[in-house]
Amino acid sequence: MDGRLAIIACGGALPVLIQQAHPGAMVITLEGVKSDLDTISNPHRLEEIGVLFTSMKAEGVTDVIFAGALTRPKLNPMLFDGEMQAIAPRLVQAMALGDDGLLRTVINIFEEQGFTVLGVGDLMPQLVAGADLALGAKPTDQDEADINRAVNILRVISDLDIGQGCAVAGGQCLGIETVQGTDALLHFVSETPEHYRAGGRGGVYVKAAKTGQDLRMDMPAIGPDTVVAVSKARLSGMVVEADRVLILDRFATLQAAKDAGIFLQARAL
Repeated sequence: MDGRLAIIACGGALPVLIQQAHPGAMVITLEGVKSDLDTISNPHRLEEIGVLFTSMKAEGVTDVIFAGALTRPKLNPMLFDGEMQAIAPRLVQAMALGDDGLLRTVINIFEEQGFTVLGVGDLMPQLVAGADLALGAKPTDQDEADINRAVNILRVISDLDIGQGCAVAGGQCLGIETVQGTDALLHFVSETPEHYRAGGRGGVYVKAAKTGQDLRMDMPAIGPDTVVAVSKARLSGMVVEADRVLILDRFATLQAAKDAGIFLQARAL
């Protein structure tokens, strides 16, 4: 980084981890978007994005990172400042392209203002799952077949910009991640009747970035809650894409996998 960092802090633990590692960063929260860093930042209105840009420049910000779960807030066009009025048509058009298309547009808008947009892997590479991660029992031949099936499904839906996770058991796709997220998918899988599951327990959950996805704003992530949900879904284990998926709270995540008796691996997919 050449200058000061700004953290645009949305939901979850990730913004907190980044702020702790970079205490001198400018913390920016957004009105209508929940963040665990609300107490150390006055929320900015997205309708007044020109005010946000001016504030960042006044604070000497050169680099920016978007962190955490961002839900699409409801915007009031009556409150748009001149900058937002100018970019609103681009954002509306990008929304039709799915999350990745929208996030790429947002990155472009910030870069046009002279900011460098960083990813979590740039600032905290220790959070990224490396290919050396292999915890738990060796996957069975059926597990390997299910892993390959899940990867193939994710690659097929990748161009549709749908989701980053898939659960497969006995060759049957039990669910794919959509806008509701990983927790919703795994809860759905946990409630799947046994006669759809080729014999009960077993199967895998695979998490991977979309093909060609810009990871600076939406790098896939897992944490201890993901592992617990995989276990409750009666799956045998999970595989994440090496170098393209974050592990939040690594110690607790690995311990949760050990406690649950499931395998957890990172692979090039």
